[in-house]
Amino acid sequence: MPIIINQIKSSLNATEGEVIEKAIRLSGLSRGDIAAAHIHKTSLDARNQNNICFVHSVYISLVNPQREQELCDGSSRFSYAAQSELKPEISSVKKSGRVCIAGFGPAGIFCGLVLAQNGYRPLILEKGEDIDRRTASVETYWRGGPLNTVSNVQFGEGGAGTFSDGKLTTRIKDPLCRFVLEQFVKFGAPEEILTKAKPHIGTDKLRNVIKNIRRYIISLGGEVRFSKEVNGFSTDGGRIVSVSFGGESTECSVLVLATGHSARDTFEMLARKQIFMEPKPFSVGVRIEHLQSDVEKSLYGKNAGNPLLPKGGYQLSYRRKDGRAAYTFCMCPGGVVVPSASEEGTVVTNGMSEYARDGKNANAAVAVSVTPADFGSSPLDGMYFARRIEQNAFNVSGGVEAPATTVRGFLNGAPDLDTTIEPSYARGVVPREFRSIFPEFVTDMLEEGLGDFARKMKCFGDGNAILTAPETRTSSPVRITRTERLNSLSLENLFPCGEGAGYAGGIMSAAVDGIKTALEIMKRQAPLG
Repeated sequence: MPIIINQIKSSLNATEGEVIEKAIRLSGLSRGDIAAAHIHKTSLDARNQNNICFVHSVYISLVNPQREQELCDGSSRFSYAAQSELKPEISSVKKSGRVCIAGFGPAGIFCGLVLAQNGYRPLILEKGEDIDRRTASVETYWRGGPLNTVSNVQFGEGGAGTFSDGKLTTRIKDPLCRFVLEQFVKFGAPEEILTKAKPHIGTDKLRNVIKNIRRYIISLGGEVRFSKEVNGFSTDGGRIVSVSFGGESTECSVLVLATGHSARDTFEMLARKQIFMEPKPFSVGVRIEHLQSDVEKSLYGKNAGNPLLPKGGYQLSYRRKDGRAAYTFCMCPGGVVVPSASEEGTVVTNGMSEYARDGKNANAAVAVSVTPADFGSSPLDGMYFARRIEQNAFNVSGGVEAPATTVRGFLNGAPDLDTTIEPSYARGVVPREFRSIFPEFVTDMLEEGLGDFARKMKCFGDGNAILTAPETRTSSPVRITRTERLNSLSLENLFPCGEGAGYAGGIMSAAVDGIKTALEIMKRQAPLG
């Protein structure tokens, strides 16, 4: 089995060949020992601005496989390469009805893809529009037009991640992550996502990749139907027997719920049907916007502007003794803050970058953790808590623009937009006091967090950055609790998965959860004959 040589440092201008030669030399190997070698992953170490370098892991296959085992057993520098091949266990038990998947975001896409690749011909039902019509609806809203409540930044082909940075980073350590990356490349993503430690596709490239996957699923006998929201199901003997959508219904052997974290109508439908759910911690906050050049000056010092360096990004966190945290996430270098509402009478923000990340500004969420102790212990209390914040933002801003202020204005309690940074929120911003939008414990923690971040990065301390509110769709406020075999506690053939079910947090982890759900379904029933 091929192995990975880790922690190979190089200068910024080192070639791939020089990196591989260094890895071989540090391993005590010779060129004659190597059957194949290439760079596996590359990350940037900018902790010391006077000595910024790349850190690589190098993939090698040896002529003598026994030697590979000796190296891995003898040093932590070596590890076995993750294998991406799926080996599903496929049941011979025939069941009537189709495998139905509600939602065509990352979890639904990869669940449907794996099922289709193995002969299951799934029926995928998506509330929103296909990517082309969806993009038109989104752009109309961004230009100040009406909100399409069923097809927007949250709903439609590709899920919420379609209008994001297309980040493929994740904290989970699962070999299926490699499979996801390889599938993305197969369907049109840049090959570099296989080697970057922090890969991203960009919203512009991701849209075409998703269309290609959809076409492939259809070519294998699957079906993808848009503007078809799953709004009910019938049960018999503890099992779902049919699914209702858009005035139609169909016999169903399995229902996969991959509806995303903004599927509030679905959560309410599940509550009416007494499906077991729990409230879940999540986060609320704002988008912070800097000049991209200021971010890179803070990170790279005198090296800022070096074309060999990647677009500067950051990830900051601060935790109080009582456990409440403020942190940044979903950082979008060269990106924009995007209007992201999915309900009338609300304001919601998110961040988005294209593949080139070549915009003038950078933005990130600055979020504050909240728990059921803050908003209530009933399953949907967190959802209603987030909705109230979104409605407050709508009411104080007048409905079209988003409430915003400089960091200086927020900290001083006198909101202003007196800054050289041009806000990127497409529907416009107006200076407003955030303390009329969020509970006091949220704004207090935002103040503390921004103070801590200012000590870590200069661009957080100059007061000129823009804050735009609110960011409320960080993760699901609900968990649709499931068993170890991934089905709902309430129904044996209901499979909640992905972000909306409370079991993922981003494109990669949601895709992996969708794959695992597909593998479990295959263990239980045979493909369609």
